Amino acid sequence: MVAPLLELLSLLLILAVSPEPTIAAHSKPKPFRPLTPLRMQALLRRHGRSSSSQGSKLVAAAADGTAANPFTAHYFPQELDHFTFTPNASMVFYQKYLVNDTFWRRPTGAGGAAAGPLFVYTGNEGDIEWFATNTGFMFDIAPKFGALLVFIEHRFYGESIPFGNNSDNSAETMGYLTSTQALADFAILITSLKRNLSAEAAPVVVFGGSYGGMLASWFRLKYLHVAIGALASSAPILQFDYITPWNSFYDAISQDYKSESLNCFSVIKATWDVLDERGSDDKGLLELSKLFRACKTVKYADSIGDWLETAFTYTAMVDYPTPANFLENLPAYPVKEMCKIIDGFPANADILEKRPLMFCGWGWQACTEMIMPMTTSHESMFPPSTFSYDESSDACFQSNGVRPRPHWITTEYGGYRIDKVLKRFGSNIIFSNGMRDPWSRGGVLKNISSSIVALVTEKGAHHLDLRYATKDDPDWVVEQRRQEVEIIQGWIDQYHQDMA
Repeated sequence: MVAPLLELLSLLLILAVSPEPTIAAHSKPKPFRPLTPLRMQALLRRHGRSSSSQGSKLVAAAADGTAANPFTAHYFPQELDHFTFTPNASMVFYQKYLVNDTFWRRPTGAGGAAAGPLFVYTGNEGDIEWFATNTGFMFDIAPKFGALLVFIEHRFYGESIPFGNNSDNSAETMGYLTSTQALADFAILITSLKRNLSAEAAPVVVFGGSYGGMLASWFRLKYLHVAIGALASSAPILQFDYITPWNSFYDAISQDYKSESLNCFSVIKATWDVLDERGSDDKGLLELSKLFRACKTVKYADSIGDWLETAFTYTAMVDYPTPANFLENLPAYPVKEMCKIIDGFPANADILEKRPLMFCGWGWQACTEMIMPMTTSHESMFPPSTFSYDESSDACFQSNGVRPRPHWITTEYGGYRIDKVLKRFGSNIIFSNGMRDPWSRGGVLKNISSSIVALVTEKGAHHLDLRYATKDDPDWVVEQRRQEVEIIQGWIDQYHQDMA
């Protein structure tokens, strides 16, 4: 069984952070832990490309083998706190942003009326270069619109660290890491940039995927006067409170595997009990450590369970129809490829042989305002689990010294009865989702109005539409992007008509 085992490991480890699985040896048992909201992005800081140099520099942004698209890196003096006038509020940190003006139609008339639009990416929880290299759609459509491309790094990530190496030392410093502060950062930087470019009248469209997509949609709602529209891809803005069923995320992952192979689903579902049984004594834990090539002997089987759960979840999220370089090199339809290997084992093979296969910024956000309850049902391929606001609060207080505000996001940005609310006051937002992406269940999946549109693809994965176009893209991806371009063009045309 050695050769098949290594073959399976080689596929599953494409999503790991190193050639060997780094399974932690926990000091105490942990219950099965549902995926922390957007935990996939935990790898970004380790996979993203960053630089410690200040000022401007030329960086080549390339993805999926496409030609490089150069952009320059700049640093904007940003105030620490936009919402108070305390002594620390006016403290300045340098926020990184990237610019590509290759195709920009520069202003020629008074007030910059003839300038091309600004397409701005609202940065996620990681290095901004990484997002630029994986958002090829903006580069692809920039020539058509004569657009200036801007990618803004999120505060407390990448190089945009207000307190340097001491940023994560305490709640006193981390308390400035909130989504509202980040949105204000974007608004101030965009406004200043337009003024410096003599392009005050140029329209702005914001783009974002995953957490960045959430920020893009919220930016359009909060800063209507700054951005004329937003493309929010794979943005689970309804994954809060009691809006979305708590078990929807893991049920969606399970359905992805079941749709490929019932046997594959059954093997994964049956493995958890076997894993617990094997890991019930020291001898079993030693054998499991060797089988999964752990960096050291694990103390609890849950360590391996967490690692496997993450691998299966990531694979479902990035189940793209073409090969992709997202975190690592991925084959087309990686869920299908994984199930092919699992299904290829003899029926009497060891079930575990069929299976072998971070950072503080987001940890802080997930323990303060970004509280997304998740559970697993008995129908899932993962072990059943529950969620408790009280237990989550206690755990966050123990690790971060603060307690979550679980209902703040829906208070600040809304979410309940979103179809009726946004129909009355919202406009110009594209919510794009692929149903292979488990985060889609917390997204907007139906049109709200003529200008708040949901583009849903049955086989799409995590913000697939934002990736570079390739010659192998299926027709439904091509059509989705065509619709997005058409809608954005309509926003810009209407803006110029109104200005005239």
